[in-house]
Amino acid sequence: MALSRNRRSERHVDYWPGFVDALSTLLLAIMFLLSVFVLMQFLLSQEVNNKDSVLNRLNSQISELTELLSLERGKGQDLEDTLANLQASLNAAENEKSRLQSLLSSGGSGAAAEQRAGELSASLDAEKQVSARALSQVELLNQQIAALRRQIGALEDALNASEARDRESNTKIADLGKRLNVALAQRVQELNRYRSDFFGRLREILSDRENIRIVGDRFVFQSEVLFPTGSADINPQGLVEMKKLADAVVELNKEIPDDINWVLRVDGHTDNVPLSGTGRYRDNWELSSARATAVVKFLIANGVPANRLVAAGFGEYQPLEADDSSDARSRNRRIELKLTER
Repeated sequence: MALSRNRRSERHVDYWPGFVDALSTLLLAIMFLLSVFVLMQFLLSQEVNNKDSVLNRLNSQISELTELLSLERGKGQDLEDTLANLQASLNAAENEKSRLQSLLSSGGSGAAAEQRAGELSASLDAEKQVSARALSQVELLNQQIAALRRQIGALEDALNASEARDRESNTKIADLGKRLNVALAQRVQELNRYRSDFFGRLREILSDRENIRIVGDRFVFQSEVLFPTGSADINPQGLVEMKKLADAVVELNKEIPDDINWVLRVDGHTDNVPLSGTGRYRDNWELSSARATAVVKFLIANGVPANRLVAAGFGEYQPLEADDSSDARSRNRRIELKLTER
């Protein structure tokens, strides 16, 4: 009767660690999603900074070209003013030439008039040459201004295209982040469903034994079920239990879709009693790692894919109970199985 009450009490105490581990799993999933979100925000900020530098460079080039265009327009205006002055001088010279020719034809002082007409003709020819050069410079400036306008138009088009690509990239990144969060949540939920089914099957095939139990999201074997004291060789009773476990994992592998990257993690734990150091294993680190590896090798030998298994040894540094009593040390000597993502 006393033993039965103790068993019920121990089973009643096990619910709280399970609840805590479930909350821990949920917090880990949330932290993972937050990490992905922060990573996406960092990539987005890098992309935006790169686009901003390109936009600043294009704006700087547009400003420089605008200044050049203003200078060229000023030069063109000066040349147009000079051309207007030359045209006025040319018109005045034409009028003077016409007046002198009329005086010459009317019988005035012929020699002086002819001399004056020659001078005016030479001056008129010089003015025409200057005017022609001014016209050619004005035409060249007009061509340069047109080329600058085309360059400014091309830069504005490139700037608009870059801004459009920025908006499109931002939209795609935001949509990708949303879809990634949804996919991650779905994968976590789906893996949790398979984990529940797996633990349910293990509970059925391994029976409800005191030294084989579920703690949170892990299936726990007390070391005494599988190994002799200080050894990593699975005993006959442990081989029977491990064969049931291997069959359950093989069936689970057939049901879980290939796109879920799952592994069964086998963790070895010891108590805090140090080894003598003269035996096969020097310390608890080596013993816990060897026991986890022994379980993994047995599962592989019985059909479980090697890429779905992970062995880890934790020594005495991850105890279930911090007490230094014999019962606490017994509980801390264990093999834990955890179905998780790789």
